[in-house]
Amino acid sequence: MAVAVAVTRERREGETRCAVTPETVKKLIALGATVAVEAGTGLGSSIPDADYAAAGATVKPDTRAVLDGADIVLKVRGPTAQETSALKPGAVVVSMLDAYRDKATVEALRGAGATAFAMEFVPRITRAQVMDVLSSQANLAGYRAVIEAAYAYGKGFPMMMTAAGTVAAAKCFVMGVGVAGLQAIATARRLGAVVTATDVRPATKEQVESLGAKFLAVEDEEFRNAQTAGGYAKEMSDDYKAKQAELTAGHIVKQDVVITTALIPGRPAPKLLTAAHVASMKPGSVIVDLAVEAGGNVEGSKLNEVVTTPNGVSIVGWSNLPGRIAADASALYARNLTAFLGLLVKDGTLTVDLEDEILKAAVVTHGGAVVHEGVKG
Repeated sequence: MAVAVAVTRERREGETRCAVTPETVKKLIALGATVAVEAGTGLGSSIPDADYAAAGATVKPDTRAVLDGADIVLKVRGPTAQETSALKPGAVVVSMLDAYRDKATVEALRGAGATAFAMEFVPRITRAQVMDVLSSQANLAGYRAVIEAAYAYGKGFPMMMTAAGTVAAAKCFVMGVGVAGLQAIATARRLGAVVTATDVRPATKEQVESLGAKFLAVEDEEFRNAQTAGGYAKEMSDDYKAKQAELTAGHIVKQDVVITTALIPGRPAPKLLTAAHVASMKPGSVIVDLAVEAGGNVEGSKLNEVVTTPNGVSIVGWSNLPGRIAADASALYARNLTAFLGLLVKDGTLTVDLEDEILKAAVVTHGGAVVHEGVKG
C-alpha cells in the first residue's frame, strides 16, 4: 500500500504557513504517497481546498479524519496535544519542533511512540541544502524585517531629489550577517538606504561589501582569526569585545534603522543593543529585533509588540516574520519537506534509516525515547 501522508491545519497562534502546497502534493504522489489535507490548511497562504483536491490530495473535514491511519504527518510547528493523541503507533512526524524550548511537545511525541524529526536540526551539508528550512525561512525573515522597518519609519528609505529640496537616504545598520542579515542588507539597499553591517566572522566582510554595504568591525589580528574551520564564530576576548562595543555604540547614534538577527541554537539570543544604545538613538528611529522569540537581541523588545521608548524609538518585536509573507514561506518550506521525505519514502515504502547522516541528525524521538543528544541534555 502507498505511504499515507497527512497534513493538518496549523493551530499555533499566529501561524499562517502550511506544510504542503498543490505543487508539492503532486511531488509527494510521485514518490508513491497518498496525501490527505485537513480543510482550511492553506487559507493563511491563499491556497483554497479546491487547489489541493485538483492536485490529487484528499481534503478531509477535521484533524482526526486526516490523521486516521497516517504514516507520516507534516507540520510547520510541532503538533498540538490533540494531534499527538490521534497519531497511530510508530507514526512519523516532520516539522519545525523548536525542540530545545518546546519540551512538552517533545515529551508528548515520545509518549505517543512517534518518530519525530525536527527540520531545524537538518545538518548544513551539501546534500541537505534543499532541505534547509533555517535558510529558506531566514531569507524571507530578513526581507520582511526591512519591510516592517520601512512601515514603522516615518520617512522614506531612498534619497529623493525634488523641486522642494532633497530628502536624505535612511541609514540602516544590520547586526549579524547570516542568511537573514544578508537578505536584510540586499533589501534595504534595493529600497535606497545607506547600509552598514557587522558580524564577528571575518569572512562576512566580503559578502557585505559584495551587496554594496559597508562593513563595520575592529579589524585587528584577533578579528582576522575569529572563525573556526567549520565557518563558525570563535569566542572573542574581553578586550576585543570592549573595542567593538565602543565602535558600535558610536555608530548606532547615527542610524535611522537597526536590524538585529543574532541567534544561538539552544540558547537565549545574545543581547546586542542595551537600553543605553536605544536611548542614544534619534527620535523616530526604528529597531527590528528578529530574535525576539528567543529572548531578543534588544533590551526592551517585547514579543509581538511595537514598543515606543521615552526618546521616541520604535522597537519592532513581531514573531514569525516569515509568516507575514506566508505564500512564499509555505512554498519554500513545503519544498524543503518534500526533499526530506525523499529520504523516508523509497519506491512507495516508508523506510526510516537512522544511519543516514541527515535523518540521524534530525531525529528527536524514536521508539518511545528522546534520542537527540542535544535535546536530552
